[in-house]
Amino acid sequence: MTGKVYIVGAGPGDPKLITLKAVEAIKSADIVLYDRLVSKGIISMIPKSVERVYVGRDAGDDYKHQDSTNNLMLKFAKTKRNVVRLKGGDPFIFGRGGEEAEFLRSNNIKYEIIPGITSGIGSAEYSGIPLTHRDYASSVVFVTGHEDAKKTKEYVKWQKLAKSVDTIVIMMGLSRLEKICKNLISGGLDKKTPVAVIQNGTTSKHRMIKGDLSNISQKVIQAKIRPPSIIIIGKVVNLSEIIKWRK
Repeated sequence: MTGKVYIVGAGPGDPKLITLKAVEAIKSADIVLYDRLVSKGIISMIPKSVERVYVGRDAGDDYKHQDSTNNLMLKFAKTKRNVVRLKGGDPFIFGRGGEEAEFLRSNNIKYEIIPGITSGIGSAEYSGIPLTHRDYASSVVFVTGHEDAKKTKEYVKWQKLAKSVDTIVIMMGLSRLEKICKNLISGGLDKKTPVAVIQNGTTSKHRMIKGDLSNISQKVIQAKIRPPSIIIIGKVVNLSEIIKWRK
């Protein structure tokens, strides 16, 4: 007999956006392994009787960090403890949840996946930006701006994306924003295409700046926007002025 691992999405930042099922898992856990992007409000929901272990991964950390997290899940589960692996956003959207589930399966550890609201959706909706809209966007793509360092080449085809989708949501792309914009323009996207960059989406520190493909990278520098940030590209960005609902 072993314990069970719950791979849980904590949502985009606002503690009230976490699911009831996620809260139930946290409160019944023996130990919680939590990431860097899990908000303090959600961490405060962890009962004092539950052990907490920070396993957050910073930009630039190598893959050995993930190996360490995997081994911790295995170690605690083998001692018949119920483990919550708590991740910001949704565990299967650029959250390595799929890799962790594969690891647990290969080691015969029971696990359950609990979805969360991904930061790309939460940040957009708190900014009044509908990622799809009958008049402006019939398609949306979620794409990483920071691919695995182990890859020998870039797999995201930015120039092809330029003409194949209406709304582009980029995660972890702030440091490469200027290059991404240039690639999209060279792929045929109008340089005046609206762009929004949202920092700390859904939290009390939520910030948004807007521009277009030709000037957004400079505006980001001027506004001193920092990670964690989400980039949204497409006509739907303009709807934020109409739909905005937060002060």
